[in-house]
Amino acid sequence: MNFNLDKAIEIANRAVLTKFYRNLTDIEIIVIKGACEREGYDKIAAKNKYATSYISQDVAPKLWKILTEALGEKVKKSNFQEALKRFMNKQFIDEYCLASPQLITINNLKCNGKLKKSPSPTYFSPDKQYLATSELYVERFAIEFLCYEILLQPGSLIRVKASKLMGKTSLMERVLAKIGKEGYRRVSLSLEMADRQTHLTNLNKFLRWFCLNLSRELKLPNQLDQYWDEEGMGAKVSCTTYLEEYLLAAEESPLVLYLDDVDALFPYPEVYEDFFGLLRSWYEKARTRLNWKKLRLAIAHATDVYIRLNINQSPFNVGLPIELPELTQEEVQVFAQQYGLAEDSSLVDSLMQLVGGHPYLLQQAFSHLKIYPDMTLEKLLAEASTDAGIYRHHLREYWLSLQYEPTLMTAFQAVIHSPKPVRVEPISAYQLQSMGLVKLIGNEVEPRCQLYHNYFKGVFEVDLSRK
Repeated sequence: MNFNLDKAIEIANRAVLTKFYRNLTDIEIIVIKGACEREGYDKIAAKNKYATSYISQDVAPKLWKILTEALGEKVKKSNFQEALKRFMNKQFIDEYCLASPQLITINNLKCNGKLKKSPSPTYFSPDKQYLATSELYVERFAIEFLCYEILLQPGSLIRVKASKLMGKTSLMERVLAKIGKEGYRRVSLSLEMADRQTHLTNLNKFLRWFCLNLSRELKLPNQLDQYWDEEGMGAKVSCTTYLEEYLLAAEESPLVLYLDDVDALFPYPEVYEDFFGLLRSWYEKARTRLNWKKLRLAIAHATDVYIRLNINQSPFNVGLPIELPELTQEEVQVFAQQYGLAEDSSLVDSLMQLVGGHPYLLQQAFSHLKIYPDMTLEKLLAEASTDAGIYRHHLREYWLSLQYEPTLMTAFQAVIHSPKPVRVEPISAYQLQSMGLVKLIGNEVEPRCQLYHNYFKGVFEVDLSRK
């Protein structure tokens, strides 16, 4: 098997996820990259603007300890690549020949063409089958089932709305997996992957990028040059022809096209006006024309649609809207149980007072408590809103993002300093909601959770005192 830097990170992340139910953090990935390139801790720290002692005495030792437990052998900076290779080779065999009792639905498994008997009958919910290879997930059965049922219908379109880190992608991955069992073809494409300077300032370049990625996801050869005629037909007709006459026609099975992060286009009217008009036209065709009925559309965005669109050319006022809410207390309790943390009923209450039903923030807390049994809930909560807490990197990323957006910074300061929900300029409100920092209360906004309020109140006060 080919083994490179990306493969090393992928295998390490998979091992940690399977063992500890969390992904590698950004700083852990930085250490792995540096170790792969045979860099010393001092160079890794200097390149990424960290203190050497933080890397060498804190991050690295904890990382090698975690990998030691995850890979099942002693891991250190000098041998971790070989350890990952051994783990990868073992997993290559095990993942097809063995199954965890809680993940299996049948008593007979085929391994290398032979039937392998499981020791005893076992049962599970079909939606838990991805537990071993993805983040722990709280099933939202009603929403998943609704999305699934709608996408089975010809000419369907669903619109999933939720702020970042709320689980849109995880939800749709499960829906698409179920759709795949019906023989449907599936494409999942995040529009955030388009290069801002290259693709998002020119409609023709964006649509070619879009079609090229559809081909790649469907494992079809690139045939753009045979169908594209920008000067004669124009980019929009070329794109539509490519979809209809090549991608849809390639097989008889229906095609579900899931576009994530479509709000990445909102700052680029030279692209979004025509592209969203195209999506709307495809939706109309799929409802009325036989050869288009194979197409089903799903789009996801993180905020309300604040851009100007012709009502008859917008995909945001047709189809089925789905808004992904925070987890309920019962769902958070289930989440805690998946980490083996359900004994103390006060755990869920205390965490929800700090972060509400935010899936990502809850997952970070549960994961940390699982990995470090000596960490008390009281200590975690006391440090959570500080630079010593488990959310420090997450909070600093928000802080850095705000520093590049003075208008948003000013609006968010008003939100943090107000004792009650406050009205801010609508575009700022939508953008802050998209980032996940605030929630809308009618026409007003308030901090998304107590964690954000506490952290940024302190940060803004320190920033003000320096001026």
